[in-house]
Amino acid sequence: MFNKKKKEEEAVVENQATEETKENNSTENTENEATVNEAAEELSAEDKLKQEVAELNDKYLRLFAEFDNFKRRTQKERVELLQTAGKDVVVSLLPVLDDFERAIKATENTTEVAPVREGIVLVQTKLKSILNQKGLKEIESINTEFNTDLHEAITQIPSPTEEQKGKVIDELEKGYTLNDKVVRFAKVVVGA
Repeated sequence: MFNKKKKEEEAVVENQATEETKENNSTENTENEATVNEAAEELSAEDKLKQEVAELNDKYLRLFAEFDNFKRRTQKERVELLQTAGKDVVVSLLPVLDDFERAIKATENTTEVAPVREGIVLVQTKLKSILNQKGLKEIESINTEFNTDLHEAITQIPSPTEEQKGKVIDELEKGYTLNDKVVRFAKVVVGA
């Protein structure tokens, strides 16, 4: 009998031990699964970050390529614009060139100077009106104050009157502005 009780107690102890090991194993399995899940989550977070970095790099490269194409395109347009910028001015001056050719032909058989002079004055007026339409204007210089922004002093001479000191006395070459920007300074003589 005593043996029977002892065997039963041993069986109970063994059952408890196996239950404890099962519990330990199940908690270890649960912990292992949790660490595996955490590692999977970390990897997925890491993969997400890698994917985000790859997307941003792709976006950056596309933006850089687009900007580079924009730069090339605008540079090409600028070169084309510079090449054709004077086209309309040249086209508008062609009739004046034709008039000069007609004037040269007319002077071959003419003995009178007055009609030739009149023709040249007409051509000059036509040329001036075309250039005025394009924005070219003469700089008025004579009897005005000397201005270094508009005039280039060639020489200074003693002024004939006190009023003309520091003023332009004579103009050797006319100055011009194109759309209010000086394209050629007037070469002048200034009174001292």
